Amino acid sequence: MKSLKEITDEKIGKYLAITKRAMDKAEILAPERSYARRIAEDFMKMASSYYSDALHFHKNGDYVNAFACVNYAHGWLDCGARLGIFDVKGDDVLFTLSE
Repeated sequence: MKSLKEITDEKIGKYLAITKRAMDKAEILAPERSYARRIAEDFMKMASSYYSDALHFHKNGDYVNAFACVNYAHGWLDCGARLGIFDVKGDDVLFTLSE
């Protein structure tokens, strides 16, 4: 019997899929020439980089680091959604939108 505290391939796969859906949905909302746009682009780059790292660690069987990275990736997306620099189409399942 597997421990409930174990990070399994199935669990990592689930979180990778959720974060991929969130990345696909989030669009930069800030106007092109605004300072907020640079912040939004940086947040998106951070999310993308952490997601890429998560895929790398997952592929190499390092589930602990994969789990950490996928959660950081989603955290950057959540921050952008809460700040209003990402348009997430009102999705409060994939994103934390309520106050």
